[in-house]
Amino acid sequence: QVQLVESGGGLVQTGGSLRLSCAASGSMSSFTGMGWHRQAPGKQRELVADISRGGSTNYAGSVKGRFTISRVQNTVYLQMNSLKPEDTAVYYCILNQIGRLGGVENYWGQGTQVTVSS
Repeated sequence: QVQLVESGGGLVQTGGSLRLSCAASGSMSSFTGMGWHRQAPGKQRELVADISRGGSTNYAGSVKGRFTISRVQNTVYLQMNSLKPEDTAVYYCILNQIGRLGGVENYWGQGTQVTVSS
């Protein structure tokens, strides 16, 4: 069992910055990556950024150059700069892991609200 606890969301003006944090605990020795997804009201949840165990990163085109994902030990961060109103969403942390039987296991955080005012 893996637990993910997110923090750092809030209200910020256009052009501002926020840093989201996600601390993982529990049995995660076989994790393959961590990342962030977001979901705005009335929209599907979408990938924002992810980082592999080896440090390779991937970003959605809408956030490239503005967001940076990183990991230190069991905590993943999302540094968000030059925020826009369209970044407003609930942001969810995800951890991917290979289970005992070889299947992929996904663990989700509870979500943290990011609101960018115009």
